[in-house]
Amino acid sequence: MFRRKSIISVLAASMLLSSGVVYAQANGAQNAQSDTAFDNKVIKKISSENMYNTIKYLSAVPREAGTEGEVRGVEYIESQFKSLGLETKRIPFPIYDYKTNHEAAKINDTEIAAHAFSGSYSGTITAELFDAGKALPGTVSDEVKGKIALVERGENTFVDKIQNVLDKGAVGVLMYNSTGTSNVFGQAAEGQNIPAVGITRAQGLDLVKKLNNGEKVSATLDVDIQKIEKTSYVVEAKLKPKKNKDTGQIVTIGSHHDSVPNGPGANDDASGVSAVLELARIFVNTPIDTEVRFLTFGSEERGMVGSSFYVSQLPQSDIDRMVAHFQMDMIGGAKAGEDHPLGGLIMYTIDGKKNLVTDLGASSTSRLYDVAIPYGQLGRSDHQPFHDVGIPSALFIHSPVEPQYHKPTDTIEHISKEKLQQAASIVGASAYQIVRPDTPALDRAHVAPATVDYDFENRPVD
Repeated sequence: MFRRKSIISVLAASMLLSSGVVYAQANGAQNAQSDTAFDNKVIKKISSENMYNTIKYLSAVPREAGTEGEVRGVEYIESQFKSLGLETKRIPFPIYDYKTNHEAAKINDTEIAAHAFSGSYSGTITAELFDAGKALPGTVSDEVKGKIALVERGENTFVDKIQNVLDKGAVGVLMYNSTGTSNVFGQAAEGQNIPAVGITRAQGLDLVKKLNNGEKVSATLDVDIQKIEKTSYVVEAKLKPKKNKDTGQIVTIGSHHDSVPNGPGANDDASGVSAVLELARIFVNTPIDTEVRFLTFGSEERGMVGSSFYVSQLPQSDIDRMVAHFQMDMIGGAKAGEDHPLGGLIMYTIDGKKNLVTDLGASSTSRLYDVAIPYGQLGRSDHQPFHDVGIPSALFIHSPVEPQYHKPTDTIEHISKEKLQQAASIVGASAYQIVRPDTPALDRAHVAPATVDYDFENRPVD
């Protein structure tokens, strides 16, 4: 693991990276020296002190999506981008909270303890109960039409389960837990217009037994949920090259700016925001030939809502020009990463496969720190929507996460300036390999970083 094995051609030759992009490779030793010189144009300007001060300001107030705390953070981020002369835009989008006024369920006219899903459709429905198993794709019978689906939790998401039975004509969902004794779980999506209610595992297994014995079971779901609309934001700042130097390509560098409720979010993810702002400060004064977009997303903690919204509103012409997305989440935790090299920094992709971003990240760490960081497979952050539309993407994070994760103790005292410096340097150097002027475009580059051998790790993040 983490051994350095540069695969560098001695003679000029075409080389195919795992991302599928062809590079023309110059003399290996000279190219490595050249790459290091270009790295220094970025990394020698990075100030962990600047980043630390950003985190200190942002983490002074929780930044839960849809609150004044998020607005305070967004205003600061926006002001920093504007002070650099960047084309800056605050993009609002709706998010929803839900207040449950009433939740109830009956089986054959006998009331049972039940919990309405967050975001469930409001309404009262009585119908025959049908066992839909786990409602996995392709497993739901047409017999569920007009009935309330009895569904077991597990293996796929709540939203997918509801959608799978809804598509077959179900009029409600009664879901039982996969373990334990709780009925407090579940989330429905906008547009899933049937009531969805959770019950305990014991209650669910009892109903399954009755249905298997051929009993006719009637169920009533009664849900009244008030929907409360709020506003969250994406902050976008564009750095464009001179028109006569523009490759037409776009590189995006992002983080999320929201925190969990009542959480200072110093590491999660004021640390990522601090690196985005610091790299923006440096790239503004560094020659480029490729557009760079610096992005911070709200509502990541609600399920990547902000990044999903951002990607959904992009014109296809922009998506077609995006060649790489670098996502930074939790890059400053002093106690994260256990004893893994470079503080546990790892690059996660959605499909667990290498791509252009991980190739560049491994190559950069090999040059800067004589160690090639690994890659793994993980969603749960804002690289997901970019991957879903075909943009090479990766999440840079120290893993496993620190003990302060999602707690009120995620404060500035637990931030490592050394880790901030390392992560920002690696992402900055990696992105600069694409946007520097002597690589006119990825598909016709004459100078490119050497690849290194780097490994897959099945490393849990928490």
